[in-house]
Amino acid sequence: MLDTFDNAAAGLAFDRVAPSYDSIFTFSAIGKSQREVVWKHALTVFAAGSRILELNCGTGEDALFLAGKGMVVTACDASLGMIAQARQKITAESPEARITLFALRSEEIRSLPQALHFDGVFSNFSGLNCVSDLKSVAQQLAERLDPGASLLFCLSTRYCLWETVYFLMRGLPRKAFRRWKGASQARLDGLEFPVYYPTVAQLRRAFAPEFRLVSTTGIGIAVPPSYVEAWMARHPHLLKLLGAIDKTVRTWPGLRSSGDHMLLHLEKRRPCQA
Repeated sequence: MLDTFDNAAAGLAFDRVAPSYDSIFTFSAIGKSQREVVWKHALTVFAAGSRILELNCGTGEDALFLAGKGMVVTACDASLGMIAQARQKITAESPEARITLFALRSEEIRSLPQALHFDGVFSNFSGLNCVSDLKSVAQQLAERLDPGASLLFCLSTRYCLWETVYFLMRGLPRKAFRRWKGASQARLDGLEFPVYYPTVAQLRRAFAPEFRLVSTTGIGIAVPPSYVEAWMARHPHLLKLLGAIDKTVRTWPGLRSSGDHMLLHLEKRRPCQA
């Protein structure tokens, strides 16, 4: 019951911010910089014609991108407000896109129509950080995927160097270390809900034995979190420089899980794989 309540609170919070989410994050300079990295990686993992299940689809920005590259997307989100924004955006920008929307929590994958089977799964920008039981999600995904299918998940990290330094310099140690315990209470438009920050090792265990970890890529190591947008927007050349630094260090051990986000590529094990 607690998990249901937690997700209901998160869904309601995102309902409230759904109309302004794109202007706050999606179309921000930092948001576009981080999303571009995820998109480039997605095109190396998912092929045209693939059937993709997107979890936590938000306003549909990623679904439109994947569909524009020839993929068939089933996009889900727990927030009715986000689903409404996604439907409106798809109708306005690409009504012919092969995208089907479901108002659905990540923990409810089994409730999708039984005929739906997927070649890959995608979740961008921390949607899965709102899920307390990722093991259950992994088991449900395994039922819908063939061996060799890929998962590409972008989650908030536990130890974000930018965030720790930023808030310490402002004399706010509670915010500086809010992720370090592995869970915290997030506040969005006046509503609170829990957010979880699993480590790479914890994620690997949660998705075992059905899936193996292929790679981890840092997102936003030098590029700051989105709450620095107002300042960073006045320094576009600096953002470009920080993006170049990210490109160099995003796969370095020790740094790749210290950015604002981390991008995990997992693969469903084949029968012969231990």
